[in-house]
Amino acid sequence: MSTLLAEDAQALERSLETGSARVEVTLSREAAEFLAQIARAKAEGQEVVITRGFDEVSPTEAAALLGMSRPQVRKLMDRGLLPYRMVGTHHRIPVSGMKEYVAAQRKRRDAALAELAALQNDLGLVE
Repeated sequence: MSTLLAEDAQALERSLETGSARVEVTLSREAAEFLAQIARAKAEGQEVVITRGFDEVSPTEAAALLGMSRPQVRKLMDRGLLPYRMVGTHHRIPVSGMKEYVAAQRKRRDAALAELAALQNDLGLVE
């Protein structure tokens, strides 16, 4: 962690100790942009997950991050839809691979929803 970000974290922690409903603190631009991105995502109803900064996670951690069961993650790994590597007897899944899987699923889902909407329009099911 950069020194500036460490100072920002300490300033935030000190401000939070006051217990007041609103917190005022001066932050670096980098920290402010990061916090704005998190706040924006949360305000839009997105789930915000902060990992420990590892490039790889275990299947159990991947399951929690992807919002599915560990057996489902293993099925995705076995089918080649989720990349992994072995570290001794342990599976490690790259976070970048999880992001690619989520993006591919989103693209597939959006295409299916567009097709369904077009079919509904063609059948006159939507007014």
